Amino acid sequence: MMAATAFFWLELREVSSKWRTSVLVSGLITFIAAVHYFYMRDFFVSSGESPTFFRYVDWLLTVPLMCVEFYLITRKSGATTSTLWKLISASVVMLVLGYVGEAIYPNETQSWIWGALSGVAYFYIFYLVWFGEVAQFAKKAGGNLLVANKTLAWFVFVGWAIYPLGYILGTKGGLFGIDFGVDAGFMDIVYNIGDAVNKIGFGLVIYTLAKKETEAEQIALKA
Repeated sequence: MMAATAFFWLELREVSSKWRTSVLVSGLITFIAAVHYFYMRDFFVSSGESPTFFRYVDWLLTVPLMCVEFYLITRKSGATTSTLWKLISASVVMLVLGYVGEAIYPNETQSWIWGALSGVAYFYIFYLVWFGEVAQFAKKAGGNLLVANKTLAWFVFVGWAIYPLGYILGTKGGLFGIDFGVDAGFMDIVYNIGDAVNKIGFGLVIYTLAKKETEAEQIALKA
């Protein structure tokens, strides 16, 4: 995560000013994650317990920032702050409800209810980036931006799916009261890999878009 942060921030000078905020946020996401992973490691070493609280604090900061990325790349084609706040609000609701079900009521039969409500917020984000406002703005822009948005949407669909799956498998009663009995330590490893793939991968898509658009701008200026 820290190496990814260094890469994104060192590359800021290689992209045009129009795209620096997007790349900067990509580095901020991985930086926040790196810092929280130090906290999670220390907590686990000292207590031997899963660092659920620190993990959700990390997600509560980084996931909304990942949603901000959708706004940043589509605002040039018409995305408004209304779209931004829809994405941020849905991500916060998704995470808060997930935390309630996983940390406050993990052994209760109603934990699946909190998980289902969290899932509704997730599918709202899924709708926005695949078919809703974000998708429409990306389609309007076309070209590199449309390709990047589709790739990021796949991250939301496939990459983010690991988290509700972890909730179902790792939380007692996570699916209609069913206890799958999956070890929390195993899910921590899965979450670690998922975080690395999703957050660094998200940033690399943004960086690639920024580089391609910068090159296109330079070619246009020379012409």
